[in-house]
Amino acid sequence: MNTLVRAAVALSFVALSGCASLITGGELIRPGEPTGGLEIRNVSRTNSIDVVLVSDCSAHTYGLNRLPSGYSIPPGGSYTFTLSAGCWDVGAGEVLSQNTWTEGYAKVTVVPGRTTTLQSR
Repeated sequence: MNTLVRAAVALSFVALSGCASLITGGELIRPGEPTGGLEIRNVSRTNSIDVVLVSDCSAHTYGLNRLPSGYSIPPGGSYTFTLSAGCWDVGAGEVLSQNTWTEGYAKVTVVPGRTTTLQSR
């Protein structure tokens, strides 16, 4: 019985780990694939970008914030992600208050060895 419980728990972890990429948006760098860059440039003079969502185009969600914990892209600043080449859904936004935010979304193709730039408005 104990062995059966352990096997069920192990199988649950395997199943959940397979679904995790659908929730998080997938790995940014897939092993063995060529990479390129995605630069998020904040051209605002006053507002920071607080959240950047990056997910593989085949994922079911935009995933989770990919910026380092506690980091925002300041006005005039930028942040560059290294991603596997291919199609990516990207969202970025600013949290204005607990219940108010601004956001924008784009579909981007990352080319191997090149950096693609997205600018805020």
